[in-house]
Amino acid sequence: MNSQALLKSIIQRIATGPDLSKDIVFEEARDGMQAILRGEIDDVQSAIFLIALRMKRETMEENEGILAAILAESDKQQVNVDDLVDLGDPYSGYNRSIPVSSFLPPVLAELGLPTVIHALDSVSPKFGLTHRHINQALGLSLDHSTAEAKSRLENKAIGWSYIDQASYCSGLHDLVSLRDRVIKRTVINTVETLIGPLRGKSTHSILGYVHKPYPPIYAHLVNASGMNTALLVRGVEGGVIPSLRQKGLMVSYNGIEEKDRVDIEPKSLGIKQEMRAISLPKGLNVENDIEALAEYTVSLGKAALSGEQGMFYDGLVLASSLILWHTKKADSLIEAAQMTREVLDSGKALNRL
Repeated sequence: MNSQALLKSIIQRIATGPDLSKDIVFEEARDGMQAILRGEIDDVQSAIFLIALRMKRETMEENEGILAAILAESDKQQVNVDDLVDLGDPYSGYNRSIPVSSFLPPVLAELGLPTVIHALDSVSPKFGLTHRHINQALGLSLDHSTAEAKSRLENKAIGWSYIDQASYCSGLHDLVSLRDRVIKRTVINTVETLIGPLRGKSTHSILGYVHKPYPPIYAHLVNASGMNTALLVRGVEGGVIPSLRQKGLMVSYNGIEEKDRVDIEPKSLGIKQEMRAISLPKGLNVENDIEALAEYTVSLGKAALSGEQGMFYDGLVLASSLILWHTKKADSLIEAAQMTREVLDSGKALNRL
């Protein structure tokens, strides 16, 4: 069956209403999505495919098929490091708070954990402030290849890298305009943070979530992607930084086996903040002021990496502690927090920018 016939068959089954729509098997989801990524399917049918899957609710088999298609079309590199942290913040960015996670990679690198963070410029549904915007404000290279990112990760003086979706999966990035016109979230929003274009001897996926059912779903998808462990953090705006004010759940997986489930209490790590996250400055918004917001984030981030205490500093301490504990670089969260504060207070991570 050729690609057009396959998509016609799939759409006829998945787009027949709430009672009659049928699920498709892994191979059909994979082959249909791969045809879309290769530009073999027109925009109308591609959009119907994505919308219909979402309306009937994707099965795990369909999610894994979509992910397998994207993995097959992605440029992947093996990195010569023992442990690699893959930060999977939402690609649609932040529109209510400042993304502290943009500055986690140099901190983790200084702590001996090479780290990759990935994003794109802007995409539905939030069109928010992304890691690409912030790395651009830092004056860093945005469009290097996966091979160049691999070199940065293996360079012990750097130890981290940003990589753009356009660089490792151009077929997926080509769908940004279509996704913007679809407006709502699709399965792509679920799986794109799990591609992991760079892999170490052990690769640890760090993901944020909002809704309670998601941790086991993400753990299965992380395992399907070939990464070794997953840390699911109930974070601000679905990102990897938990609330600085209240308890938040984190769930640690090795493969699909749940290892730990912990309610994080920021105060137990010496973090006492009145707000859950850093709000956007008054008068600035993501619709009109992305460049100014990115510059503002960079000013806060550099100050925190220089040891200036505050919400940004505390956000780095909290998230870094969870990752150090999850990857067994520290025996406890308290020890991990102390290790992170020592790095921030030393200012050494700033040299990695």
